[in-house]
Formats: sequence, structure tokens, C-alpha cells
Amino acid sequence: MNVELKLKSNNTILAADEQGIITILDAMPDHGGEGNGSSPMTIMLEAMASCSFLDVLAILRKKRKQIKSMRINVSGIRSDDHPKVFTDVKLHYILESPDASIADLERAIELSQTKYCGASAMFQRSGCNVTWDSEIIS
Repeated sequence: MNVELKLKSNNTILAADEQGIITILDAMPDHGGEGNGSSPMTIMLEAMASCSFLDVLAILRKKRKQIKSMRINVSGIRSDDHPKVFTDVKLHYILESPDASIADLERAIELSQTKYCGASAMFQRSGCNVTWDSEIIS
């Protein structure tokens, strides 16, 4: 897996993956950014959540559950001292499905968080406390 990063302007960075898909990163405005993209730490939260999101979708679909919509709300707390790593992350999964049970969703999340999601494992192995909860909308 390879990526290339290029400076676009000021603190705006363009990251391209092997397929040529571009991700725009920028520093926060209070750190000299222009608001052109997400900060690297925000993208870390997005990456972890999207990794688990895809796992949960795949597991539920394998169980032939219908998915009308799904979302994850993520909150992260960072240490006060440098390096300001994430110390706590909470994911709240919300699934809209006519036939999936809360047990189906919770099992899919558990498998994602304990077995499949490499991004979440990186957070956890670094000492970050990763927790989650879920709800179903019928």
C-alpha cells in the first residue's frame, strides 16, 4: 500500500492513493490552516469509523439483513500533552433495518471491533480506550 502527499498551498496537502483517489488534508484554522480539508487527526477518527462501518455492513449483509441506512457518530478525546493522541473514542452505531435485531447489530460490531477492523486495533493497541454502543431504527 502506497500513498503520495503533495503540498497544494499554505498547509493544504493532497494525498493520492495507488488508484489516484485524492484526499484533501489541512491544518485547523487556529494552526494556520485554511479550512480546505479535514485535519489528519479528524481523518484518523473517520478512518477508524469507516473501517468498522464497512465490516458491520459486510457482516449484516452476509446474514442477509436489509439495510435501509446506517451511520456512526464518533467522539474522540485527546490528551492535553504532546503528542496529543486519542485517549478515548466512542462510536455510536445507528442502523435502520426492518429485519435486523439489536443482537445482530451488536454481534457485527463486536466482530468488527475485536477481530476485523485493523484501524480500531491500532487505536486500541496504542492504549486508546475504544467503546461503542448501538441502536436500531425499524
